[in-house]
Amino acid sequence: MTAARVLEEKLASLYRAGGRIVGGVYLGKGQEAFSVALGLQLSKGRDIFAGLIRDQAGKLAFGEPMLDATRTYLGSALGPMRGRDGNIHRGRPKEGLPAMISHLGSMVSVVAGMLMSRRLQGRLGDAVGASAIGDGGTSTGAFHEGLNLAAVEKLPLIIAVANNQYAYSTPNNRQFACANLVDRAKGYGVEGYEVDGKDLLACLQVFQHAISRARAGHGPQMVVGSLLRLGGHGEHDDASYIPDTIKHSEHGRDCLQLAEECALERGWATVTELAALRESSQKEVDRALAQTSREPSPDPYKESWRALATSALVDEEK
Repeated sequence: MTAARVLEEKLASLYRAGGRIVGGVYLGKGQEAFSVALGLQLSKGRDIFAGLIRDQAGKLAFGEPMLDATRTYLGSALGPMRGRDGNIHRGRPKEGLPAMISHLGSMVSVVAGMLMSRRLQGRLGDAVGASAIGDGGTSTGAFHEGLNLAAVEKLPLIIAVANNQYAYSTPNNRQFACANLVDRAKGYGVEGYEVDGKDLLACLQVFQHAISRARAGHGPQMVVGSLLRLGGHGEHDDASYIPDTIKHSEHGRDCLQLAEECALERGWATVTELAALRESSQKEVDRALAQTSREPSPDPYKESWRALATSALVDEEK
């Protein structure tokens, strides 16, 4: 959580400085506990994790190298997308990290398809696939189609719904009429859970249970975490549409601060150790950005613009 927060703070400052980052910057501030609780309990190389624009913490916990993030944001030709794609559209599908599609609901279908593919090839084993989505994304057709398929086929799919109260600027009461998003799970015959998305321990416990249920053959599991993104939709957005009453409500509390307070209360860390953790994260971020800044950008005259899926460009032949 700390590493993700420090990295994104630096990326935001580079975006505001102008020129260093092309495209938008979308921060996961306020969502790190919910995201990391899922990514931490998945196994890279076995499971699938499709994080979205606010899942930097979960991706790091799953095992994404920080250099993959900095290289994609700064357009390095040595990154996983070779500087050829948007800064958040990065991934390594062979390692269980599919590249994000901006039509966010689509990732539910993508992960369901990856699980079906493995099953048909006889290599699914006890693997699970996790797809992150926001409250707004649950209103898309792809979400419903993908979840329906997963439910009928009893796929080991985890749907992590981060209900941050707003789909860009549209509040919950203009998005859905059900009392709670977790109610939608029942309509598909899917097991659903609600959790305080700011509470790291609660999130860890709920995801542990959901993942174990999916691995045991109980089909898709939906986890809805209530929280608030502590900023705009992206760095281009001032979030002026969010009332101060919500910003200063229980929803608006900082999950990283709450996790630090919990660690101190339980004796898991001292103030000095927490400060050292942030300092080491800062050094890791600085090293990654310094290395990336020295790396080449794609050369339009030498680069092959064929799709990365072309046989001559598969990962092992880079």
